[in-house]
Amino acid sequence: MTRPIWAPWRLEYIGEAGTQDGCVFCLEASGELDDAESLVVHRGTHAFVLLNKFPYSSGHLMVAPSRHVGELGDLDPDEAAEIHALTTRGIDGLRSVYAPDAFNVGWNLGQVAGGSIASHLHEHVVPRWSGDTNFMPVLADIKVVPEHLLATRDRLRDAWPDS
Repeated sequence: MTRPIWAPWRLEYIGEAGTQDGCVFCLEASGELDDAESLVVHRGTHAFVLLNKFPYSSGHLMVAPSRHVGELGDLDPDEAAEIHALTTRGIDGLRSVYAPDAFNVGWNLGQVAGGSIASHLHEHVVPRWSGDTNFMPVLADIKVVPEHLLATRDRLRDAWPDS
């Protein structure tokens, strides 16, 4: 019997994609999700850190304002400062847990720029390793993530820098 390489029914978080009403960032910011379901790694005063449901690589974080805001210029100074601080702390946490060689950090502002949820700003923090681009995404349109998102979330929560 041949077993499939990728079994989508085994990855609950992918199976639920697109079934959620409203803004996923606002839902996570509200704290209404059961802690076992939430992908939030850390909550600040004005912003929070969560894992990307469809990561480019293991540990792919996003930092978003708690307030629903779609334009970078509409962030107030406290929100902007906290997003920057949480991004820096997220990089520190990722370094301690996964020891990546580098990071991609950035914003996709608007749908055309690749922002799949353009109405709620969020900054991406993507850990990178030397040689992490291989034949799988190029030939088979498959991304390989070796750890379940909830395990990643727990590891990063445990290692979250205090300062």
